[in-house]
Amino acid sequence: MYYADDIVEQVRSSVDIVDVIGSYVRLKRKGNSYFGLCPFHNEKTGSFSVSGQKQMYYCFGCGAGGNVFTFLMEYENASFPEALKMLADRAGIRLPEENHSAQERRRADERNTLLEIEKEAAKYYYAYLRSPKGAQAMQYLTNRGLSAETMRNFGLGASGKSGGLYAYLKQKSYTDQQLEAAGLVVYDEKRGPHDRFWNRVMFPIMNQSGKVIGFGGRVMGDAKPKYLNSPESPIFDKSRNLYGLHIARSSRAGYFLLCEGYMDVISMHQAGFSNAVASLGTSLTQGHASLLKRYTSEVLLLYDSDTAGVKAALRAIPILQEAGLAAKVVDLTPYKDPDELVKAIGPEGLQQRIDTAEDSFLFEIRTMQKKYDMQTPAQATAYYKEVANKLLGFPTALERKTYTQAAAQMLQISYRELAGFVTGTGIAQGGEPKVRRAPSAEDAKKTEDKGKRKAQRLMLTWLSEDPKRFRVIRKYLRYEDFSEGLYRDVAEALFAQLEKGAVSPAAITSRYQEEADLRELARIFNTQLQAAPSEEKKAEVISELIYKIRAFALDDMKAHLDPADMAQMQKFIQGKQELEKIRNLHISPDEWES
Repeated sequence: MYYADDIVEQVRSSVDIVDVIGSYVRLKRKGNSYFGLCPFHNEKTGSFSVSGQKQMYYCFGCGAGGNVFTFLMEYENASFPEALKMLADRAGIRLPEENHSAQERRRADERNTLLEIEKEAAKYYYAYLRSPKGAQAMQYLTNRGLSAETMRNFGLGASGKSGGLYAYLKQKSYTDQQLEAAGLVVYDEKRGPHDRFWNRVMFPIMNQSGKVIGFGGRVMGDAKPKYLNSPESPIFDKSRNLYGLHIARSSRAGYFLLCEGYMDVISMHQAGFSNAVASLGTSLTQGHASLLKRYTSEVLLLYDSDTAGVKAALRAIPILQEAGLAAKVVDLTPYKDPDELVKAIGPEGLQQRIDTAEDSFLFEIRTMQKKYDMQTPAQATAYYKEVANKLLGFPTALERKTYTQAAAQMLQISYRELAGFVTGTGIAQGGEPKVRRAPSAEDAKKTEDKGKRKAQRLMLTWLSEDPKRFRVIRKYLRYEDFSEGLYRDVAEALFAQLEKGAVSPAAITSRYQEEADLRELARIFNTQLQAAPSEEKKAEVISELIYKIRAFALDDMKAHLDPADMAQMQKFIQGKQELEKIRNLHISPDEWES
């Protein structure tokens, strides 16, 4: 659903972000802002700030940020239209009727129909489990130690040996095509349409909002496959949904427990660990990791302790790390899976295992060691080389040092010996000297881009916080001087607001919905120097920023200069002359008031 910008702005300006977020997070005023514990990552010291002036929030710890819409989208896992409606209701504003295109209406109708079918199927399976016909399945779940409350919370059900769901849903006037699209009915020439799931314990799969989108079924007996999942459909994407997330997303544990199967998740929740989730019959994907990143910054793997489980954990670790998640591995031995472990040692024992979970890097190198015969010098040396190569993968010297210390302690060798392999000085131990390369042109470009964007962010932050400075700054700086793309768009919008004398960073943020853009926007309007400068020092820094931004802009122009284009060449020469004039620019504090 698309809403006009003026409607979005009317809703946003009718609510106060401090009041909205204050109903979710305990906030305390500090200066011109409010601070509290970040609801998006686990922290002990409040680094989550809410600005009434900017109508924005920003966490200096994890980087989460945006406006009031963004907060509800993140916290409530709502879409933009859903967040808009929530705030409109809060403000007493009636939104215009939806005006979908014919194609959008068809797609929405199809999704709604499929969701209705899945809901009806879940009701059917739920009732079947609790009927005399579901006695075998009920006995299985009871023997697995599940309480009636747990079965109810997860909506567990059962399917009969001879099906029955197809006839039930046909009575609801659904077509064969719709039932097949929902993944509940299959068709073949001999049998015609019939139930996909039969003689199974049924696990409804729900999306983050708690709506049933598919099913997993565990067979009663020895038939194959042991577990059967719904096929993908317009409402069910296995690579972008996690079992149990509709409950786990409300957990405030600060981390998620990632399991392999439905029963593991259910057992964890019954034991009090409501932050457990599992991928849906498939290996962990980037989609899963991105979904996890929306709710946490740390994931603890509770995969089976057998060979297959260890391999799955090793595949999952780099995927989690690439998504920016810290990963640890919980030791389940001597038990096979989390379900078996929690039954054997109880919730307290599991919590101890969680508290002492192994860093994923140490887990990787400990597992890697099993490939080598450490009693053989050549094999041991080869192993230490492989560990050193993995240590070289850490981007900063501090990380390499910290993990080298931890690895040396675990491997029971001296830090100096292992560090020798990492730095290339471990020749006596068989290491090969590493040639330290000079920074490449690509490295230099990355450093320059980082400095360029930092300067632009700092300027945009200060302009949004103290608009009166714009009267002086606009003499030397134009929005065209900012980097193309998001930064230039933001500068253009902010400069237009400043010209009118009505600054609203939140209104600018409302134009964007992509998570990456929103995070960068939060940084753009919340960049500060480490030490708060005096007014005199701030004036000096602003003078330097103006020169830097103009210089960077001129460098960009030079990189794309066409010598044959005389108008462009003249503009470049003029830019150089103007830059030379402000090389030693010094705006005194008095000029802001003049």
